[in-house]
Amino acid sequence: MSESVARTQIPAPEESALAQRTLGVPALVFLIIAASAPLTVLAGGATTSFAVTGETGVPVGYLALGIILVFFALGYGRMSTYVQNAGAFYAYVAAGLGARQGIGTSFLALVTYNAMQIGLYGVFGFTASSIIGDVIGLELPWWVWALAAWLLIGVLGINKIDLSAKVLIVIVSLEFVVVIGVSLLSFGVAPEGISADPFLPMNWLTGSLGALLAFGIAAFMGFESGAIYSEEVKNPKRSVARATYIAVGIIAVFYALSSWAFAIGIGPSEIVAQSQEWGPDLMFVFLEQQVPVVVANLAAALFLTSIFAAMVAFHNAAARYFFSMGRARVLPQYLGATGAQNGAPVAGSMTQTALALVFIIIFAISGTGSEFGPLYPVMTMFPWLTNAAGFGMVLLLCITSVAIMRYFGRDPHNHPLLIRTVAPLVAAIGLGVIAVLIMLNFDVMIESEGFSALVVIIPGVIIGSGIVGLIWGEYLRVKRPEIYQAVRDANIG
Repeated sequence: MSESVARTQIPAPEESALAQRTLGVPALVFLIIAASAPLTVLAGGATTSFAVTGETGVPVGYLALGIILVFFALGYGRMSTYVQNAGAFYAYVAAGLGARQGIGTSFLALVTYNAMQIGLYGVFGFTASSIIGDVIGLELPWWVWALAAWLLIGVLGINKIDLSAKVLIVIVSLEFVVVIGVSLLSFGVAPEGISADPFLPMNWLTGSLGALLAFGIAAFMGFESGAIYSEEVKNPKRSVARATYIAVGIIAVFYALSSWAFAIGIGPSEIVAQSQEWGPDLMFVFLEQQVPVVVANLAAALFLTSIFAAMVAFHNAAARYFFSMGRARVLPQYLGATGAQNGAPVAGSMTQTALALVFIIIFAISGTGSEFGPLYPVMTMFPWLTNAAGFGMVLLLCITSVAIMRYFGRDPHNHPLLIRTVAPLVAAIGLGVIAVLIMLNFDVMIESEGFSALVVIIPGVIIGSGIVGLIWGEYLRVKRPEIYQAVRDANIG
């Protein structure tokens, strides 16, 4: 086997080592799926997609995206057996395309994961304020509940990863129970009968197909995160690949079936209009009409914990990127510090926590007296940051696909044609098309009426972060060649 594909484990001093051999495949699958938040996708993502696209073919969008991401996962999973690093995208791109490109990718990934995690505080705060206010009459502003979640996530982040995994296993399991229950109830109600109407070409092979894919990709955010935990799993050469394949399959099929069932429960001819009227509340309105109010309230509470689970998962991912970049000295070295007893990326976690606090404060102040009233965080903080993150994730996946193709292409005799060329090429093309579609539909995604500067600014920040990273990589090459060379050597770029 050539040097370019020698199996590597990024060396790290003891004080900069994550907890070793902590996670098994089941725990890793739950960590991945938690970021995709099954209940949040059905209640929020699917209804939004029905409403905005005006099409019933939302389930087909999930299946199409699943197929593209299966091709990505084939190369991504195999890559995880050769390079284990908490900064997965950064390490893979450095190995495939070079250290400068890897550093540029690390900046892009860091901004993407932080944007997703922080943006979720907006919807969490609003949802908590609404649910708790309705149920027990305690009226508090959204940012109070956002800060409560922020504190709990901060505590989980500086503890051993298996604590977060245990919390997420419970939450995600309950989410699956609720979504399956809603699906079965939907088939039982079926006011227009059970049909394959949402899968018919006339309902998705239209001018809205691009919007279906652009909105649907957010449901898969986090599926790639298995590789981020590659230094903490029991068997990184197998566990990451297996967990990624399982997660992609579950996410694609489960979301397609549950969104189809929900459309049947509301009625294919009504699902678009009802989604436009009620938005994310539609699922709870449906439940209130079919089950005792206590059951509907329980589902609403689990919707809140679903968002919380996603926030924990993205916090962990962002913390590990800070850790990986600090350990490599691409960012200040103190970010590579871990807990002496638990191996948690303490410095990275606390940095992400501090960054989230800054944004919560900014949006809390800026929303004072806003015309949006209590809707302010879900009209600004949530869509702006999470849609930016969705765009950033598609770019990351596309770039990584090219890097994987280049990496395995150096040693073609040891890798099947499907893995080294076909799968990553199909993924790169498909993801590139989705990135363009997101750009074309960005005004719709942030619900902008007419032209808005945000349509340029938000994607510009994402693209700009990668460009800044490339410039920083070139600076390190010229001014700090020992750091640049270490990144290059560690990842066999």
